[in-house]
Amino acid sequence: MIKSKIASIINESQGNIAVVVKNLSTNLEISFNDELIFPSASTIKLVILSELLRQCKLEKLNIEDKIKITKELLTDGDGILKELEIGHTFSLKELATLMIIVSDNMATNILIDLLGMDNINDTAIQLGLKQTVLQRKMMDFAAKASGKDNFTCAKDMSHILELIYTGKAIDSESSKVMLDILLRQQVNGRLNLYLPEEVKIAHKTGDLDNLEHDVGIVYLPNTDYIICILTNNLKSNKEGREIIGLISKAVYDEFC
Repeated sequence: MIKSKIASIINESQGNIAVVVKNLSTNLEISFNDELIFPSASTIKLVILSELLRQCKLEKLNIEDKIKITKELLTDGDGILKELEIGHTFSLKELATLMIIVSDNMATNILIDLLGMDNINDTAIQLGLKQTVLQRKMMDFAAKASGKDNFTCAKDMSHILELIYTGKAIDSESSKVMLDILLRQQVNGRLNLYLPEEVKIAHKTGDLDNLEHDVGIVYLPNTDYIICILTNNLKSNKEGREIIGLISKAVYDEFC
């Protein structure tokens, strides 16, 4: 029943839509186009967060290490750091939190430079992500014009979320830190568009022109479930948010 409802929503759109749903109590899994590759937009930040915590576990970095914001670090796009006075200092944990909960691009680029793009991609492989790769920093339009972009698929996003949920993303303590940050997400209006306000979701969104993603873990009294919805080549971003919201509501109604 739920599979046919999702299929119906997908078939009504002319864009690309990928869906993975996994009930974490029953292991029931539903997927559509789960290995279809999409530009990742900001969902790639889950992998960057994982690499930060890996390096902290190895004591190459400390999560409380401070970074001073300088003019050279300014990055456009989403976020609040670019709106603040130059000279503030932030801990790595604060930068990671801003990267996730308000999708701050400046915080993201600081972390990419600090961690190393190759290290981030190596960790993606070690986590078992098959189609996820970081090839450019946020807002690097020159790199994008040269053919470099960041990619993922719904299957990979579901996998990393399950690792986080089960305490296997880097280690149990790292997974707990990631989950705590994801639960504080402030960019909404996609997975939770039609859900009751009290529903708890640990999630990460992503958007570009005519592309909308939202991947997360939904917590209900009787079960928890992973839901990852990636969309692109749509008529508008509004359509993408609407599609994600409708599929999310159908899944919620099935499991609640």
